[in-house]
Amino acid sequence: MSRDVTDRFREAVYAQETDEVPICLLTITHESMEEPIYISSDPSTRLSDDPLIYGTESRGEQYIFLPFEFTLPDDKSDSAPRVQLTMDNIDRTLVSMLRTFATPPSIKLEIILAADPDTVEITVPVLQMSDATFEDHTISITLVADSLINEPHPAGRFTPGAFPGLF
Repeated sequence: MSRDVTDRFREAVYAQETDEVPICLLTITHESMEEPIYISSDPSTRLSDDPLIYGTESRGEQYIFLPFEFTLPDDKSDSAPRVQLTMDNIDRTLVSMLRTFATPPSIKLEIILAADPDTVEITVPVLQMSDATFEDHTISITLVADSLINEPHPAGRFTPGAFPGLF
């Protein structure tokens, strides 16, 4: 699968050394939340002095810095996209928030460059949290595509036992 990215991004990715900094932005939404949560992987901008908050400003939204690592999903057509996020468990409020969700939250993952934060280079389709593992210092979250994509097709078989009126 090919991706449409800017020449600047392509040069930064293929360069041996570069001044460009890729930033991952997460937008977390859920029906029980009034507003989405915006998280950035880079503290490029001071968003607030009191309290002191760093993050990234992109397209008019402020993404709060929270250190995390992630793996991009494969572009294979035979399997659903899967992203693994690993976050530092600095504050227990994230754990308590994740435990309050009755249904999985939706998470949109975008990659931008720090030099041009308003241009989204890569957008991963909205994924859902499938499971979360809490350890002393880390939170590991697995994000997958909509579960309907993973359902077998056709879902059932027309057999005499299941559909006797057909036979």
